[in-house]
Amino acid sequence: MRRIKSNINTNSSEFKEFKQHNQSLLAEFHRRQEKARHERPQRDLDRLAKQNKMLPRERLELLLDPGTPFLEFSSLGACEAYDGAAPSANCITGIGIVGGREVVINASDSSNKGGAWFPLTAKKIVRALDIAIENRLPVIHMCDSAGGYLPLQSDLFGDKYMSGRIFRNQTQLSKLGCKQLALVFGHCTAGGAYTPGLSDYSVIVNGTGAVFLGGPPLVKAATGEDVTVDELGGARMHTSVSGTCDYYADNEREAIAIGREVVSQWEQPQKFALQREAPEDPYYDPSELYGIIPNDIKKQFDIREVIARIVDGSRFAEYQPDYGTTMVCGFANIWGYKVGILGNNGVLFNDSTLKATHFMALCNQNNVPLVFLQNITGYMIGKEYEQRGITKDGAKMLMVQGGVDVPKFTVMTNGSFGAGNYGMCGRSWDARTLFAWPQSQIAVMGSDQAANTLVTIKVNQMKREGIEPTPQELEEIRAEVLRNYENSTSAYATSSEIWDDGIIDPVDTRNALGMSISASLNAPFGGTQYGVMRY
Repeated sequence: MRRIKSNINTNSSEFKEFKQHNQSLLAEFHRRQEKARHERPQRDLDRLAKQNKMLPRERLELLLDPGTPFLEFSSLGACEAYDGAAPSANCITGIGIVGGREVVINASDSSNKGGAWFPLTAKKIVRALDIAIENRLPVIHMCDSAGGYLPLQSDLFGDKYMSGRIFRNQTQLSKLGCKQLALVFGHCTAGGAYTPGLSDYSVIVNGTGAVFLGGPPLVKAATGEDVTVDELGGARMHTSVSGTCDYYADNEREAIAIGREVVSQWEQPQKFALQREAPEDPYYDPSELYGIIPNDIKKQFDIREVIARIVDGSRFAEYQPDYGTTMVCGFANIWGYKVGILGNNGVLFNDSTLKATHFMALCNQNNVPLVFLQNITGYMIGKEYEQRGITKDGAKMLMVQGGVDVPKFTVMTNGSFGAGNYGMCGRSWDARTLFAWPQSQIAVMGSDQAANTLVTIKVNQMKREGIEPTPQELEEIRAEVLRNYENSTSAYATSSEIWDDGIIDPVDTRNALGMSISASLNAPFGGTQYGVMRY
């Protein structure tokens, strides 16, 4: 494959302006991420110390193989919800290496509100277990949670993708032969008792670990029986009487050591034999991405410049380079793994839509995973394009993209608007992982179009009420609409709701994709049949 020829002048004033802007955004992102990961009320830190408990991330560090990466999901989950009461959605999830094996980790964060499950906690855990199911990965549950956050129980308990889905997903993992280990550091109460109960292996810590459907106060209220925590669900009882847990540990370090020993006995999976070459760093410096991404989401940039700073050796075999030029397609390697890349260089016209459709079919035929780099305003609208069949061609792209059997991975590099979000494998379209850059936005349409539309509706409403707005009032209305719209479409707003698998620093994109691709090879793929397409 030929190396991409970069046209970026790193000494230009524009490059320096963009770089300064993006580094400022990155500084804010890293500040918010650090706060979500580590800042906790002192009373909670004192409580854990009194209980001889480690912090959740200290446990995680001991569990993971030394020197190996951890691909964390949704580090800023719930960052704009619950008035900040649930940093990182009160749990830690991600893919790590334990005993040389790729595993999904689901860790309670008892350093805040006892690790209580908020609605977005359940959503984040369900998503982590979905990733385990899709990629046939084993799971390690690090249990230490106060259970459901009762003031919000109506948003947590009853519906299909709420807390019950966690346990449903555990049963599906077991059916698929994906092993599960529970390390019980704290209380697993009520529905939470089923996390270790549904796991293949469990280790429980004496003195702090407990598993029961109802704690001592509930037992007293329901039956009148007086019973201690240890008698009801402690480590000694469950490992020697009930058999609910397998291994007794005197402390957390011993529990983690036992857990690592358990994982070391698991069979090593036979991965899918994806085409692979020796990995090679990008020829161009990935940090140059800071000077490539504009300081205004409406400004265009060449997605090839992004590809050149992500893929091995900056080498790219472009497909149909002279046709449908607002869509860039081609083959490259990431961490040595062969991938097909689709990146946006403008709105999707009929030709660029058909080009993407055919390229995805070729990748699926050749068992090549797909990477989508989104910077899309949508499909082209208007009389000419409708007569040429843009809806029909867009439907073909959706049919193939939704039908391919190869793993898909998505990065929100900038804007993601309208049906373009769907065609380029947005959240609804089952990307194995989907990450966002800090300046990215997701919405049904761009902010200016939305503001103009909403202002028109508001003005018409005022006129029906006999009010004729002045130009100044119109501008104030538009500014307020624009501000509210942009706040709701920002990467922080969407990542808070777990519409992605986390905001990442652009320079980390290559590694995030590499780990995602490697994990995906634990599941088989190949042999897809497409649905009916309208010709």
